Order: sequence, then structure tokens, then C-alpha cells
Amino acid sequence: MSLHCPATLYIARHGDAEYTHAHVMSDEGGWLTETGQVQVTECAHDLADRRIAAVYSSPMQRAVESGVLASSELSVRHRELAGLEEIRVGERAGQPWNDPVTREVYDAWFRGDLDARIPGGESGAEVVARFREALATIADQHRGEQVLIFTHGGIMSLVVPRLAINVRDDLAYLQFVPNAVPARVEAGDEDWRVISWPGSASKDVV
Repeated sequence: MSLHCPATLYIARHGDAEYTHAHVMSDEGGWLTETGQVQVTECAHDLADRRIAAVYSSPMQRAVESGVLASSELSVRHRELAGLEEIRVGERAGQPWNDPVTREVYDAWFRGDLDARIPGGESGAEVVARFREALATIADQHRGEQVLIFTHGGIMSLVVPRLAINVRDDLAYLQFVPNAVPARVEAGDEDWRVISWPGSASKDVV
């Protein structure tokens, strides 16, 4: 990839979603609510003048629905890509969202200890590696183009800052990523840069 034509990645959390087990952690896909559909539609409209070349999504249902809807609004193709899915909760499935075991692992990751592992799930290093590979695949296929990617708040908060040379690794620590508001990332052959980040310290955005 030439530095003179980096890929521009608009990386967004999926639209607002509902889940079968809404109050506990799980690896289920969920589905978009009416609010989520509106959020994704507005996201696509906001990017309509950016000449988006393609829309990608995680294989998880809430992200797929986001990608399909946005691609229809933008009249471009949609593709699911493995590696973009949310951090897997492993043996902590069924535990409440404030589960102290999981929280301790997340905190370790943001402190830089990527060897920490969710029991029965992934280490931080494994999460970073698969997400990096997926984004790099997209960037390599879209040199000089702009693409929209629907993924998940946890994984984009952990990994995207670690790929960029111009922000701290803990940029998104204790921030909340709103639904369907993309970060803008420029991916060149020698460096990646975060141009804008949508995170907020207020949970009111989610």
C-alpha cells in the first residue's frame, strides 16, 4: 500500500440491539432494534458524500444487519469478515455485565498486559491479532478508497488505538462507544492514524 493513497476506514459499533439474554454476558448475535435501524440509516446518510466503496461487518447478527442496511442505503456491496466479531466471553457467559473476573481481565489489557485471558475465552494478544488481521485485509483491498465497517464497541476500543501511531493505547479506556458513530482511521503501509474517535465518558451515549 502506498503512503500516498491510504485506505480510510470508518469503523463503527453496530446499531442499538436487543438480545435473548439482555442482562448477562454472552456471545450471541442479537438483532437491531428500531432505534438501531434509524442509527445505522443516519450513519449511512452522513457518509453518503464520502464515496464509500464497500461496507464490511462482523459475522454477528447485529453487525450483519447493520452492514446490510447501510450497504443498501449507500448502494454498495456488503461483506461479512471473520475477525471483526466482539471479544468472546468464554466461561463467563451468563454472568452479569459488571462481572469482576471479566472486568479484571479488561483492566489488565488496557494496562498493557495482553497475556491476560478471559477464562475459556481469548487473551488480549489473540483479540488484537485477529482484529488487526481483519482490518489489514480490508485496508489492503481498498487502497485509496473509503470503507465503512460495522464491528463492536469492546473490540474496537481495545484494538484500534493500538494500531495507530498518533494516540495512546488506552485512548478508549473507560469510554463508551455510541452506536453507529464511526471512528475515522487512515491506514497506510507504514503507519495507521486515528483521525477522529467517537468515545464518551458518559454511558448516556449507549
